[in-house]
Amino acid sequence: MNMSKVMFGFFVLLAVTLNFGFFIGDIDNPQHHDVYELFAALVVGLIATVLKFGERSQMGAILLASSLVVNLHLIAAVIVWTIAVHVTEVGLTPRVMASIVSLSGGALLANLVSLVLLTLDTAGLSRR
Repeated sequence: MNMSKVMFGFFVLLAVTLNFGFFIGDIDNPQHHDVYELFAALVVGLIATVLKFGERSQMGAILLASSLVVNLHLIAAVIVWTIAVHVTEVGLTPRVMASIVSLSGGALLANLVSLVLLTLDTAGLSRR
């Protein structure tokens, strides 16, 4: 068993599940979306991205691209949250929360694409 592949798969799956956990709930209700879960999804997504840098195949390039999309969405969500709460003191209004959750939804979609590609790549390797 290749431990680097295990760690890579672990972080990809963890990124998806953390992002899903943050995303699920009423889109505009701050009580349904925890800032620490968003932060954890971002950190794990960044770790998964770093693990993808060593791959030199075409599939690795697509996985890296999807991971970068995830990170951009989650960074944007964190920036919106930070500005709303700490800079403008607008707070987590339903409109702001909907924007944050929508950005997380984009990241979730990119995470799911990455997960499907990883699964297809793994299934293809086992047939060779």
